[in-house]
Amino acid sequence: MIPDQKPLFQFTHQLRSRYSETDKMGYVYYGHFLQFFEVARTELVRSLGVSYKKMEDDGFMLPVIHSEIRYKNPVFYDELMDIEVLVFKKPHVRLETFYRVTTKEKSVINTLGSVTLVFMNAETRRPVKGPDYFINAVSL
Repeated sequence: MIPDQKPLFQFTHQLRSRYSETDKMGYVYYGHFLQFFEVARTELVRSLGVSYKKMEDDGFMLPVIHSEIRYKNPVFYDELMDIEVLVFKKPHVRLETFYRVTTKEKSVINTLGSVTLVFMNAETRRPVKGPDYFINAVSL
């Protein structure tokens, strides 16, 4: 799922699993992982000196057009997760992101994922090239 090459850019965000995110088995409910990916992706963008808000103010939207998740090992309540975001291709119209979730308590991969987003003009709702300031920031 994750390309076997050196990423163009990578970022790790830490997040602790909360009780409300677990199911009766004590596992973090599978549906929460896309939210975790979004939080980590938002922090990646912020770490580049850009924000989703700025892109939206500039007329860009960034909807998800594809996602995929592989669950390897459960994450339990109160575990500190490292959510690693990897970018392998310079974004243009699409932004392809990959995710690796691990916990401090275990030395195994818990979850792998990928999310593809498309830059879209907020008025026309048509795909467009992403803003240069974002593309250049990722490509440094």
